[in-house]
Amino acid sequence: MELLRFATATATASLPSTSMAALFLSNTQRKKKQRNACSIRAQLSDENDPLLQSAINSASLRFQETRRPDPLFVDPYAGCFVLPHTRMDLENKSKQYCIATKFIDDKLLRTVNHMDGLKQVVLLSDGMDTRPYRLNWPSSTIIFDISPTRVFEKAAEKLNGIGAKIPRRCLLLHVPLESPNIQETLVTKGFNGNRPSIWAIQGLPVMTLASFEEILLTVSGMAMKGCLFLGELPAWLAETEFGNKSSTKGWMDNLFMSNGFKVEMISYDEVAKRLGKVVKPGDSENILFVAEQLRCSDDQMETWRRELQRVEEDGDEEGFEEL
Repeated sequence: MELLRFATATATASLPSTSMAALFLSNTQRKKKQRNACSIRAQLSDENDPLLQSAINSASLRFQETRRPDPLFVDPYAGCFVLPHTRMDLENKSKQYCIATKFIDDKLLRTVNHMDGLKQVVLLSDGMDTRPYRLNWPSSTIIFDISPTRVFEKAAEKLNGIGAKIPRRCLLLHVPLESPNIQETLVTKGFNGNRPSIWAIQGLPVMTLASFEEILLTVSGMAMKGCLFLGELPAWLAETEFGNKSSTKGWMDNLFMSNGFKVEMISYDEVAKRLGKVVKPGDSENILFVAEQLRCSDDQMETWRRELQRVEEDGDEEGFEEL
């Protein structure tokens, strides 16, 4: 099934598949990319790859946080991505990013530790997310990392070079953002929509509101009822003035509820206070959120459809025998 059919069970199988990566580009950008695909591949290097540079910047923030006397978290692997003497003078951005990272870390682990049996974690990341390595995942955790292939492969090479390992009895599987069919790739790699999962987004390149809506459709189609989707989304996606928190909340409520989620906006300031930190007042570049899936996954709907069909067939057979 393609992304646009994640909210339904098994219909329209003949439609062409859609690449999620393409959804992160405007039509003009996409046409230009197609015309110049060969030259872009030839010219792309570490220095001019915006996705790679963005991931390195985030790793630099985690590296700086780790070196503080009282860090919110410790990322022993971030340093392998950072160039020597790297210094970022974005104090407030750094604090907000690290506060969000700590919040997401804690929420992921608390939720996964309450899951029975197989545990499914889906990270929508920039490709340099070290959570699979640095968090203490319980056994039988499968982590699916949806991210740009080039960034993920470079990160994996560096992590392997320093001997980074995920916890024992856990599994990390990469799902290329460029996959023509993200849902199919997830299923092929073992994702089960009839089992609990938790989804987190931080760092995934989101270029348009439509692309984020596709993400919501993806999660809505694959996550069981009651599962959580949390993380950060770019604040500029909102079609409201961010000085008005209530209007932003209404926009968020409408966006998520239309895709089957109940959402809560999380205040960076309140999280910071609980952690004993202070964030300077001002507009944030991101919105921190936690959303709960209110619908059944496609797999759940299909399972129930088959069960209903079986019950009806059994009833027909009993009626035929009575005749």
